[in-house]
Amino acid sequence: MKQKLFKLFTFSISLILMGCFGYNGNDDDDGPNTIDWPQSAYSPVFMDREEFETTTELLPPQTIVNSGKIYVKDALLFINEVHEGFHIINNANPENPQNIAFLKVIGSSDISIKNNSLYVDNAVDLIALRINDTYDSVEITKRITDIFPNPLAISPDGHQAAYSEGLIVVDWELNE
Repeated sequence: MKQKLFKLFTFSISLILMGCFGYNGNDDDDGPNTIDWPQSAYSPVFMDREEFETTTELLPPQTIVNSGKIYVKDALLFINEVHEGFHIINNANPENPQNIAFLKVIGSSDISIKNNSLYVDNAVDLIALRINDTYDSVEITKRITDIFPNPLAISPDGHQAAYSEGLIVVDWELNE
């Protein structure tokens, strides 16, 4: 009796294992291991590293469209415009805040300030910045490259961008 149960058990396990490895999820005749992956409705916009490293700049004030995190330093508010940069607002008079400037930093979502240095994620890089007292120029004092995964490497519909060395995904465009 035990021998019959053992043979039945062995036969059942072998059938289960053959079933697991014999079907690849594709009913087409395109070959044994072909999977038709869904395509993204978006195309990545790339920028080469040399151009990317020159995009951080201080611009005139802009309207807040897609706000993210808010950082407070003394009387200043740094309001993130998701993946685009930071609005710098003078909040010394909370009844009448003044929009001073826009710090354009592609791929940014977070900021930290220590002394007079701003530390910002710039897509895949971490940069240290210094803004002058009149808020009309910015200087990158240090850049650590490729320290973060690219937050823009995933399309709005969830697909991973395939790109080569030296290129950085900076945006996505909807395919027509």
